[in-house]
Amino acid sequence: MKQYVFTILFTATLAFVLSWVVWRVSMRYKLYPGIRERDVHKTPTPRLGGVAMFFAVAAAILLSSQNPFFAIVWAEPQRVWAILGATALIVCVGLADDLWDLDWTIKLGAQFLAAGIIAGIGQLQIVSLPIGGLAVGSSWVSFTLTVFSIVIVMNAVNFIDGLDGLVAGVCLIANSVFFAYSYLLVRDIGSSSYFNLASFIAAVLIGACIGFLPLNWSPAKLFMGDSGALMLGLLMACSAIAITGLDPALIGDNDQFGRSQLLGAFIPIILPVVIVLLPLLDFALAVIRRMAAGKSPFSPDRKHLHHRMLDMGHSDRDAVLIFYAWTAIFSLAVLLMYIGTQQEWPGNYLIGVVFGVVGIVACLVVTFLPSRRPAPAPALENTP
Repeated sequence: MKQYVFTILFTATLAFVLSWVVWRVSMRYKLYPGIRERDVHKTPTPRLGGVAMFFAVAAAILLSSQNPFFAIVWAEPQRVWAILGATALIVCVGLADDLWDLDWTIKLGAQFLAAGIIAGIGQLQIVSLPIGGLAVGSSWVSFTLTVFSIVIVMNAVNFIDGLDGLVAGVCLIANSVFFAYSYLLVRDIGSSSYFNLASFIAAVLIGACIGFLPLNWSPAKLFMGDSGALMLGLLMACSAIAITGLDPALIGDNDQFGRSQLLGAFIPIILPVVIVLLPLLDFALAVIRRMAAGKSPFSPDRKHLHHRMLDMGHSDRDAVLIFYAWTAIFSLAVLLMYIGTQQEWPGNYLIGVVFGVVGIVACLVVTFLPSRRPAPAPALENTP
């Protein structure tokens, strides 16, 4: 655990320093775009924070290659290099979009290319589903499922990037819960080492979000832009996919853990989905909404969940904190159910279920009872 803590602190420190440097350079040379009608902020703000986060993440990954405790992470070096290369590609494309507004087809093509590098060259694929050792039918099915999963998560995370501190905070909470889960899971299957790719990526992302958030908190001095949001989505997807690389027979063997059949079978699938539930929901609603209107699913608008919360009367910070709360409630409820059954707590699921129900009720109350009156609807809706 000490090595993971060191990784988090190292990445956080470097991300903070680099974010501050990027902010100063961007302000000095006016490297920021104009304000769009769908934007919530009113002051021109640099969108290059993703570059700082990437170099912090890359430095942490490269440093791990010299740490014997992370030797298992580098046991298949082509996998790590493929992830790093794909991340660099998506950051470059996101940076170009932040500066010059690329066509959505170019961005989508780059996302599929990056996902293909990870699944093809890196061979990081969903080869099995932890449901009683269920294996994916063929290599092509595995490759296709992996690529689409990465692209969907990337866009889901990117779609909620609309308020100060929203993506960084949501991803910080999500990766913290996922790190705890992956660490406990590896421990439970009796592994001789708790170091694994899934936990390591989660730890690096925790550090990157911690280091970036001080400059991104409302009122934000620096945005992560598409480069940062797409990078977070890509690496979160990789971390979740890496879990499927654990022995599916062990994960599906409920006697090994002392858990009930339902949770023992589905927890490795439920939790990675739950931690990005809000981004996935926003992404799905946006795609349906835009396609129903005859538009591209990637055409921008001002109807995302965070925009709707602002229209309901929430302040920017209140909306962000409510998103944090929803993310924490869903992910922690599932994690508590996992821990409860593994530790044979009384009732097994009961603590997680009660926590989830109480939390959901509380979140519903604060969501639908905003602290101020709704703001008047904008006269014109932004178009691409």
